[in-house]
Amino acid sequence: MSLAEVEARERRAQARGLYRALEVLRGDMARRAEATLEHWDSLIQRPEFMASARNLADYLALRRGDLVPFQAPLASLGLSSLGRAEAHVRASLDAVLASLALIGGEGEAGYPPVEVFAAGPARLAARRDALFGARRGNPQTRTMVTLPSEAAQGPELIAALLAAGADCLRINCAHDTPEDWATMIGHARRIGAEMGRRVPVQIDLPGPKLRVEEVLGADERLQVGDLFEIVDALPASKKYRKHDRVRATLSHPALMAAMTEGCAIWINDGKLRAKVVELEPGRVVAEVTSTPGKGARVRPEKGVNLPGTDLRVPALTEDDLACLDFAMRHADIIGYSFVQTGADLRRLFAEMEARAPKSEGSGGRDWPALMLKIETPLGLRNLPALIVEAGGRIPVGVMIARGDLAVEIGFERLSEIQEEILWLCEAAEVPVVWATQVLEGLVKEGQASRAEMTDAAMSQRAECVMLNKGPHLVEGVSFLRDVLVRMDRHTNKKSPRLGALGLWHDF
Repeated sequence: MSLAEVEARERRAQARGLYRALEVLRGDMARRAEATLEHWDSLIQRPEFMASARNLADYLALRRGDLVPFQAPLASLGLSSLGRAEAHVRASLDAVLASLALIGGEGEAGYPPVEVFAAGPARLAARRDALFGARRGNPQTRTMVTLPSEAAQGPELIAALLAAGADCLRINCAHDTPEDWATMIGHARRIGAEMGRRVPVQIDLPGPKLRVEEVLGADERLQVGDLFEIVDALPASKKYRKHDRVRATLSHPALMAAMTEGCAIWINDGKLRAKVVELEPGRVVAEVTSTPGKGARVRPEKGVNLPGTDLRVPALTEDDLACLDFAMRHADIIGYSFVQTGADLRRLFAEMEARAPKSEGSGGRDWPALMLKIETPLGLRNLPALIVEAGGRIPVGVMIARGDLAVEIGFERLSEIQEEILWLCEAAEVPVVWATQVLEGLVKEGQASRAEMTDAAMSQRAECVMLNKGPHLVEGVSFLRDVLVRMDRHTNKKSPRLGALGLWHDF
């Protein structure tokens, strides 16, 4: 027997071994996915979301195990390593099995129809356009812009943003007034109509305020090892002497209630980090564990996070309900801050139902779409169920709120978690917004760092990128559009596009 014949026989044996292993894997995936779908069935009121839920169930079932041992052997046979199967999980696995059967000489191969591989990406693209606006030509990723207060003063800023490449606009109800919001939306609708474009508007509910409220000693710089106190109430005199400890109150009682000895407290996006060293009713003593070199202050209105602690705080506040009155009449998308559980969703749906015109009835017809803002570890863990319960009722998107999420799960974990959210949402055929501090240096200071430019390039894999407000916002929109157009030449989600590399044609 020749060497070539020996190698061919080994290849066939390898293919047959892989076929048997993947056949077992597929059977296990199918059983688990069917059980998950049965659990989700009552949540899906929109038939058009069923295919998405089925693919998501397949993806979750497939990714329970470690696929790494299969990847190199499959690639050595010239087959898909399943590394880009998110949009068509079962079809990708079936196509690999069919090819393995052919290579292994085990009979006729039954390949899935080609159309199956295009259906999921087509649904995702249609949902992207419905949420963030359709665009002629590049870039494929849309740009969302957070409107500053100046946008209510006249139409010029919104016109400039749309001309520079903004696709949709965001209003944060934590700022400005309903009159300002209405003026901004009026400008957007009118300018969009003049340009022949639909300009969707997302209105974000502020959510619970988890912040420092009052401080005695707000001007004191704390260093590592210093102690400060968090108390239920400050003394009536509110006098601070140089050698007193800094004392602060917090905006939400759930923060103190959730603290335990040794738990972490991060203030101002983690610029000041501390741990609880003493705990008694109405009073917590914390020791500073990390600050910038010059120290850090405890200042009113700065955010407070308890990394690693699940805060069981209802997502909807009384202020949110007042904003919801406005949003139900004017928003194309409602941004739901601090959503963590199915109970949070059901409360919002009940409040939306109560505010919907009576002619609409139930079921969410003509309601705004919903943007799930993922900011906490609990919301992250519950994300598949949140997507299914929300998407099973109304159009839904997911915003990766990378600022709060990074503080809550740890900065070192954010890079992998944002990738996993992108994969999960692609499997669910749900559009994603890449948010928080994108091109922050350019928008606020007029110059982007190298790290920010790389981050902007990475954002192209999401369906939409959000820019926050700043004096150079129009320049930021234009710069981002250029980056996204360039990246469209090279990647589509996780898949590289192998266009010609003109830089080295001469070689």
